[in-house]
Amino acid sequence: MNSKRIALITGATSGIGEATARLLSVNNFKLILTGRRNDRLKKLTDELSLSTEVISLRFDVRDRGQTAQAIDSLQGEWKNIDVLINNAGNAHGLAPIQTGEVDDWDAMIDINVKGLLYVSKQVIPGMMERKAGHIINIGSIAGKEVYPNGNVYCASKFAVDALTKGMRMDLNPFGIKVTGIHPGMVETEFSLVRFKGDAERAKSVYQGLTPLYAADIADVILFAATRPAHVVIADMVVLPTAQASATVLKREV
Repeated sequence: MNSKRIALITGATSGIGEATARLLSVNNFKLILTGRRNDRLKKLTDELSLSTEVISLRFDVRDRGQTAQAIDSLQGEWKNIDVLINNAGNAHGLAPIQTGEVDDWDAMIDINVKGLLYVSKQVIPGMMERKAGHIINIGSIAGKEVYPNGNVYCASKFAVDALTKGMRMDLNPFGIKVTGIHPGMVETEFSLVRFKGDAERAKSVYQGLTPLYAADIADVILFAATRPAHVVIADMVVLPTAQASATVLKREV
């Protein structure tokens, strides 16, 4: 059997990140799990350690100092990250631009854009030195199409799409793969966070249709991460069957 590769997953304590960690743990990967919630991080690390080698790093990707310190603390083989999965992200609020909350704007830009950059900045040098590696950025259908009241969230995910394309060009000379995966409607904690804990409003987003689930995107991430060395899945939009675009949905009455 080939030696296990090392994958670092941001936002690993819930949703797509957690599902990806679970799937990779039984598919020949060692894992570096990152997140802000220590209790969840420890529980998941302990559980997945039964399947593979796992370590965890607790930090907030919005904090440049924390991010650098955490990733710099990696020792030995753990420094040799083969696959970086930039999954940490969020949506805060759903309001027209004229009534949007500045704190919400800051949160989305800080995590979705700056957080992705801070983590990548720490990991890319090692990949360049080894002339190998794979960066997988989790974007959104909102990074391909703007929808009403999505303004700043869409802008942050458009930035992820642009950064992914730019990374692919800049890192091409070093043999580093760069992939963008852009999910449509996925039922995770996403809407609960967006609507600030309003469970009823969050639940209504998925009523009358079958959305994607975190495990569906984890499948796609595993597929992208396990292509032969000469193949890169550059850009993929993944929608539930009931969704045709950011705004076109087929709901059962």
